[in-house]
Amino acid sequence: MSKGVDVVSDQVGHRAPYARIAAHYEELITSGQLQPGELLPSIKTLSQEWNVSTATAEKALRKLRTDGLVRGIHGIGTEVIDRPAPMSSGAQRQDRGRRSGSSWGAGERSDSHEAAVVPAPTGVAQVLDIAPGADVIRRRRVYRDRHGIVAHSTSWIPVQYGKLVPQLAESERLSGGTSLQLIAQATGLPITRRIDTASARLLTPADAELLELDPANPPAEPVVVMTAKFVDSGDHVVEYGVDLGGPGRTWLTESELAQ
Repeated sequence: MSKGVDVVSDQVGHRAPYARIAAHYEELITSGQLQPGELLPSIKTLSQEWNVSTATAEKALRKLRTDGLVRGIHGIGTEVIDRPAPMSSGAQRQDRGRRSGSSWGAGERSDSHEAAVVPAPTGVAQVLDIAPGADVIRRRRVYRDRHGIVAHSTSWIPVQYGKLVPQLAESERLSGGTSLQLIAQATGLPITRRIDTASARLLTPADAELLELDPANPPAEPVVVMTAKFVDSGDHVVEYGVDLGGPGRTWLTESELAQ
């Protein structure tokens, strides 16, 4: 049966055609309607069913591969897989939130949203250029998929922004945009720079607690730690994000290269 673009337009809005196709199959995979080992339609079939070019169909399959939902098998096709998807950096989540309004990756949901005004740890204070122990907003949430925890994410935000955007200090999912979008709207200063880091380390007892693991029996493999510092047009650091990947998670990024 044809899965024409119009069939899913109400569900996925005004996304690019390749993104609509990818979103359709992401939903089938994450809901269990397509099981590991099953094959997706070929590029030619997708092109015909969705009335798009073969280049668009191929781009949709490439996005599903990048999101860790499928793999290409030479001479056979594109197979649904069952393995932990790569984690996203804070910067990637902000990009996703700006494009779609949600920071979730493929098949993800977030929970355990917690916010509080706390004393700034020394390392965080250095990044935010505030005194150690000064008040800072700490926002935490856990991203999960069908395999478990993808990442534990913490955002550190200078406390003055909580006066402009009170919901930043409330233990609920933000409404009306991402934290950066809400801050930029309140201050009138767009976010113009971000500085990203990525590293790996052995799991600490504190890490194990955040990832809901037994500190007495931590996994042997290292975990990925990613940070992102966001700076506005007035050269103010408005947020510092730290993402701790779940055991076995990797990080993947993809860029389009000019021809």
